[in-house]
Formats: sequence, C-alpha cells, structure tokens
Amino acid sequence: MNILITGGAGFIGSHIVRLFVKKYPQYQVYNLDALTYAGNLENLKDIEHAENYTFLKGDINDTARIDALFEKFHFDKIIHLAAESHVDRSITDPLAFVKTNVIGTMNLLNASKKIWKDNLQDKLFYHISTDEVYGTLGKTGFFTETTSYDPNSPYSASKASSDHFVRAYGETYGLPYIITNCSNNYGPNQFPEKLIPLFVNNIIGNKSLPVYGDGKYTRDWLYVIDHANAIDLVFHKGKNKSTYNIGGFNEWQNIDLVKLLCKIMDEKLSRQVGSSQNLITYIKDRPGHDKRYAIDASKINTELGWKPLVTFEQGLEMTIDWYLGNREWLDSVTSGKYREYYINQYN
Repeated sequence: MNILITGGAGFIGSHIVRLFVKKYPQYQVYNLDALTYAGNLENLKDIEHAENYTFLKGDINDTARIDALFEKFHFDKIIHLAAESHVDRSITDPLAFVKTNVIGTMNLLNASKKIWKDNLQDKLFYHISTDEVYGTLGKTGFFTETTSYDPNSPYSASKASSDHFVRAYGETYGLPYIITNCSNNYGPNQFPEKLIPLFVNNIIGNKSLPVYGDGKYTRDWLYVIDHANAIDLVFHKGKNKSTYNIGGFNEWQNIDLVKLLCKIMDEKLSRQVGSSQNLITYIKDRPGHDKRYAIDASKINTELGWKPLVTFEQGLEMTIDWYLGNREWLDSVTSGKYREYYINQYN
C-alpha cells in the first residue's frame, strides 16, 4: 500500500508519519510537505532513513507537481493534513488560507480522481479538519457530526469549504472519503505560535504572556498522540463517507489553562511560585473570536472503541518536559521571520 501523508513535517503530521512508518513496515509512507515556517524535517529525524519512508518536497498549491507525484507513485490512500491553521494569520492574510486549504485540497482531490478513475476499491481520501468549522457554542452543548457548519474566521471558513468539496467529490464522483474534525491539539513539536508552546517559550525567556480579551474562552484539548491513535483507527476501520469528531473530553478556559501552565513552569524552573503568572498581559480581543468549542466524541468511541488515554494534566506535564528538554529545537524555530511575525501580531 502506498500512502501519501500531506503536511507530514508539521506538528500533527509528523506524529502520524512516525506512527505509520514504525507500526506498519509493510506500507510505503510518502510524506509531502512544502516546508513552510511550520514544517520541520527535524521532527522526523528518528525515521528519516527507514526503508518504508520517503520525503517528497512539494506544495499542494502546485497542480503540476501534485499531478506528477500521483502519476509516479500511484498513491492508494491519502491522509490530508497540509493546511494553514493559525486563526491569527488567517485574519492578517485570508487569501493564503483559501489557496492552501481550498485550492490545495482541490488539487489533491482532482489528482486522486484522475489516477483512481473507476478503480476505487481499497482507495481512501482521509481529510483532517477542525471543530472550528462548527462555529461557537454557548455555555452548554457539544458539537456532533450533524452540527450545522457556521465558521466565523477566515481559517475556519477555508476548512469548512474544503470539507464540503471532499463530500461533494464523494457524492458526485464516488470518491471514497472520511473526514475527522478534531479539537485543539497540543504536545511535542508544535510550532510556538499556538498557545501552549508559545507560553512555555515566553516563560523560559521571561516574556509577557498575551491573553486575548478576558481570557474566558473555552477550548477542548486533545493530546497529539491520542489524536494520532484515533487517526490510525479511523484510517483502518472507519466507514466510507463518514465523519468522526475527535475530542479530548477536556474543556478548559484559556486563563485557567495559562495559570496552570505558569504553576507547572515555576516548579520545573525552580522559580518562585507566582512569578510566571505575573507575566500575563491582557490584550485586545481577536475579531470574530469563538467563545467555546466542545466536542461530543461518542460516535468514534461507540463505533471504533477510541477514547483519549492521556489526561490533560499528564499531557501538559509531558509536553512541558519535552520543550524544556529540546530548547535547541525551540531556538531554531523561533528565529528569523517568526520573530517578525510575533512582534507584528502581539506588539
């Protein structure tokens, strides 16, 4: 089986690539990544010489490159993770998100349709999406697989559009597909523009911790290894033309999460208790900021037997330990253009 994993040098993608390369030596795993700011081959150093692994540099926006790769390798199944994913960046440059998340997905769909033609047996287009396509929740309730789409940011709108195109290709052309919508991921190798690695890095450097608005925005958090295991399960046992929501059953208000993070970091760095919390700085709220996300993951639990195995407290401590033990990695990814972006974004 030839499996194409797009965005495999990124945060979630690198964990999927590693899992499949190590767990399934009989599969040929191809990692397609453009190596933009968030793609880092250092994430995969431990498996880069594996016999069943091949890295392919390429941009899913490059139609000719995508078509040529499909012609050459005849991929049987695709796990599509490549995406622009940071809401703040989507507000600054929404067109970049349309290009990658919509047009890039279309390029992959068209290439799949062309190569597979009428031979669709044992083929699969597995599209990884987000809970943000559902919009925002009030104080109660959960997103389910039948929740109506109501995206509020350019990022979530672009992901919602790509979800619709995947389903449309399934209905119009019979393309076998599965879509999963996940909650906020965290864990090792996450680029420090997202909340947890950003704040870990800032605490190390005694920099301010920018919290939007009143900080009372609620998110469901999912440890990336739990997510990787869920993707593995859906890939092998999920039903064609199905959607599965993958969540951590783990809601936290941002400000409570940040305070817990500060407490753990003070302990790890042998600092006076409360010193990191003094770095918290409330900043102007983000436009279109969704108040609450919460996923009902009972379908994947009932049908496939999946549930998260790592508690948030366990996962957060393991994540912090990884970043503290890999400061060279942190330094290498927080240089150059990222610093310019950080200054412009958070002033």
